Amino acid sequence: MTTHMTPGTWGPNLARAAGLAALVGVAPVQAQESADPIVLTLHDWTGQLITTQIMGEVLQKAGYNVDYVVADYLAQFAGLESGDLHVAMEMWETTGREAMDAAIATGKVENLGPTGMKAKEEWWYPAYMKELCPGLPNWEALLEPSCAEAFATAETAPKGRYLGGPVTWGGFDDERVEALGLPFEVIHAGTDAALFAELESAYQRQAPILLWIYAPHWAPAKYEGEWVEFPQYTPECYADPAVGPNPDMAYDCGKPFGEIWKVGWAGVKEKWPGAHAAIEAFTIDNDEMGAMITEVDLNGKTVEQVVDDWMAANEARWSGWIAK
Repeated sequence: MTTHMTPGTWGPNLARAAGLAALVGVAPVQAQESADPIVLTLHDWTGQLITTQIMGEVLQKAGYNVDYVVADYLAQFAGLESGDLHVAMEMWETTGREAMDAAIATGKVENLGPTGMKAKEEWWYPAYMKELCPGLPNWEALLEPSCAEAFATAETAPKGRYLGGPVTWGGFDDERVEALGLPFEVIHAGTDAALFAELESAYQRQAPILLWIYAPHWAPAKYEGEWVEFPQYTPECYADPAVGPNPDMAYDCGKPFGEIWKVGWAGVKEKWPGAHAAIEAFTIDNDEMGAMITEVDLNGKTVEQVVDDWMAANEARWSGWIAK
């Protein structure tokens, strides 16, 4: 996870999101539905800002009031359980399943269905690194001292350096390194933009780098490289130390792959039934999202411009969501 924001765009996008708060759309909300604002959460990657603002624009077209609130990806569940926050448009199977399941188990949070996008998040390296660590993509190649040294920096040597996502993304990379005995040090990028800026810099210099890459995103298409192949994920691997290569520790496997979900406060359906149906109907695929992220992160468009373009090009589609 997957902001995937270019430097300088995060502030204007949040400002614009705040400016959208509490606006009323052109169509009247049905009389039985609340006029209170529906609070959508914003996180720190471009794709999530796009999906959230598309949903917000659609709801406003249907006459709903909408607020946007910046929230921590995993900590947001406290607000969703209390009803202070109402909808989170991207909860990735790869990193958020445990938190999502725990919140749903309280009965206060509801799974609003898949977004249509499929998530992949894993360790990734540029193709030019394979000469220095020829056993890749098999994860066991990373156990070799010569391979770890190939990925080392002055700060981590002789250990290799793995650049993880921001700490708020979760993902259990530190736990995996320990469980698999990998001679690597996990360094967390401060922001999504910093993560991909470092990839760009390393790739241009053909410098060593091993980092968290996710899809849908433009990076796997722009850069030639591969994901590391770890032992296959199972829920038991995360929950039971006895499962996996290390009989004494959990998280000794790869990350899960799968859906990107929409989740919300369980009270949404009763308070805003039409909005609830529209959110459930929302769907976008990886190719669509990858193209929109590319427009923002590589081609210099703002999230607002990309959302406006999508709304204009897909009116028949989103009109069907709010007609349900």
